[in-house]
Amino acid sequence: MILVNTDYITGRELEMLGLVKGSTIQSKNIGRDISQSFKTLVGGELKAYNDMMNDARALATKRMVAEAEALGADAIVNVRYASSAVMQGAAEVIAYGTAVRFCN
Repeated sequence: MILVNTDYITGRELEMLGLVKGSTIQSKNIGRDISQSFKTLVGGELKAYNDMMNDARALATKRMVAEAEALGADAIVNVRYASSAVMQGAAEVIAYGTAVRFCN
């Protein structure tokens, strides 16, 4: 599956199949939360949260691709990611784009 953040794929004519998306909601681990709050005192990257968000993006992408494959898509164009807090200590990550099939 080809994923691009543009609305075209060079050299390909595309038939649009529709919007596809994948999402996940991740919550903080209490042990991770305590260790990361100490990190905010001294500054620097919150590596545990960075890893959590990378995992969340990967899972959202996997779910988006599965939805596109179910439509018979060859690629997804205009891929975008968004995140938002859904409650204290939990965030949603969503991946979305347009599923397309190659015409040529």
